[in-house]
Amino acid sequence: MTDTDTASALPHSGRIDALDVARGIALAAMAVYHFSWDLKWFGVVDWPVDSGLGWRLFAISIAASFLFLVGVGQVLTHRKGLRLERALRRAGKIALAAAAISLATYFALSGQYVRFGILHAIAAGSLLALPALRAPLWLVAGLAIAALALPHVISLSFPGDAWLVWTGLLAAPPLAVDYVPLLPWMAAILAGIVAARLALAFGLFARLAAWTAQGPATRLAALAGRHSLLVYLVHQPVLFGLVWTAAALGLTPDRSAETFVEQCVQSCTFTGEEAACRATCSCTVESLRADGTWDALLARPEDPGLNDLLAERYRMCRSRAN
Repeated sequence: MTDTDTASALPHSGRIDALDVARGIALAAMAVYHFSWDLKWFGVVDWPVDSGLGWRLFAISIAASFLFLVGVGQVLTHRKGLRLERALRRAGKIALAAAAISLATYFALSGQYVRFGILHAIAAGSLLALPALRAPLWLVAGLAIAALALPHVISLSFPGDAWLVWTGLLAAPPLAVDYVPLLPWMAAILAGIVAARLALAFGLFARLAAWTAQGPATRLAALAGRHSLLVYLVHQPVLFGLVWTAAALGLTPDRSAETFVEQCVQSCTFTGEEAACRATCSCTVESLRADGTWDALLARPEDPGLNDLLAERYRMCRSRAN
């Protein structure tokens, strides 16, 4: 089967259920990650969502899958020739959504707002990748490797360098809740283009197109995948709002005591054994709770009298533990 035959065997719309389902699964994984982040933000759980290696790898795999599928989608969209007007229109729509995300997070999170996140990377990367749709495969693969390696080779740092945040080459990029710079993430888009061009040449997409989503779960995933931008924009405000509402209504567990004990143990272990420190810190909380001082301290954490009482109870519990 030639490339022309393969292209003509695909649906005219270019939509393939299997790829929409893949996007839907990626969206579900993203929702799990963001919901976990929301729970951590409101202190409902103590999972290291923002720092744990496992969570970090999970986040990387989600972003990489989205960008890989962007590359695949580019090949299918332009398989019969470059459709520049459609590419510009799609990138412009995503760029507007990215700008809205930046604006909303700027007011909600201040210094950690999204300067260049996943939507920014998709909008810019999808346009920058257009020449790769017709370039030799070996060159596209080489560019993907280069994009992956460059941030480990080049590290920029100079006054006023913040405007280069989109490159991924800054030695110390500003903190942000979502940061997906073009380097190294452009590698995932280019990898998707390489894989899709090979799949198109060998007729694999024609086989995938023969499969249709059947069960409720796969149909739901395919539906979400077909409207991935809308799902992306809506899901986090909904999840964040649900957790915020639950916390405001007092429906979430109070983890203030557990958080205090963990922080107390970390400070205490500089001068004592962990077991004794944990006993001391737990005793301190229990002592404060017994006479209602703990609730007063949570309400007025800066009150000097309450802090003096906290220090006194801590010394008393430490003398008992030792």
